[in-house]
Amino acid sequence: MKHLPEGYRALVIGASGALGAAFVRQLESDPRCAKVLSVSRDSQPGLNLLREDFIESCAQSLSTQGPFHLVVDATGALTLNARGPEKRLDELDGAQLLDLLQLNSVGPVLLLKHFTPLLATGQRVIWAKLSARVGSIEDNCKGGWYSYRAAKAALNMLLQTAAIEMGRRRPLAVVAALQPGTVRSALSQPFVGDAAMDPDDSAQRLLAVLDGLQPTGRAQFVDHLGQSIPW
Repeated sequence: MKHLPEGYRALVIGASGALGAAFVRQLESDPRCAKVLSVSRDSQPGLNLLREDFIESCAQSLSTQGPFHLVVDATGALTLNARGPEKRLDELDGAQLLDLLQLNSVGPVLLLKHFTPLLATGQRVIWAKLSARVGSIEDNCKGGWYSYRAAKAALNMLLQTAAIEMGRRRPLAVVAALQPGTVRSALSQPFVGDAAMDPDDSAQRLLAVLDGLQPTGRAQFVDHLGQSIPW
């Protein structure tokens, strides 16, 4: 990360997943990074996206470890409650929809609420959140996947709104919604098997893309090749 300050500090949220762990490995290999911290459901302190009190407590426990210049939120789920994405409208379940919104939209914006105070001020900082191309309303040409699409679209709106506010206080901040590509992971395996990208390749590409983004006062929706995705 050539455009973050020398000795920058990074935090990876959701580090127990395939991509989260890959981000940790890539950042640990960067000689310009002074420290990489990670949190997950199993870490100490632990994180529970369904409980704001857990999120707040986790942020408070890390407040002395900052300030952070890069935060990567790699949380999220496609399959939940042993149910995958719906292919048809008649498969839609209201409770499942709300659960996916809670995990993929509400939890991440509460992370923003409690963790953005830990970001450095007066310096370039990056908040990166894994999103998904299927969250693009304009790019939706196939239909289906109702709950997951809705959750990611809601996430993207929340990121955009937070980015506008963050830009007033931290004009050098970059906020990005990331499409990592189809990566080999527990999330993607039921749908693509092993025909997917290595997580470390995706994380390396995404970090390079993030390094090149400029502060705009808005969130930016980009893929692992650096191409913009319509909201």
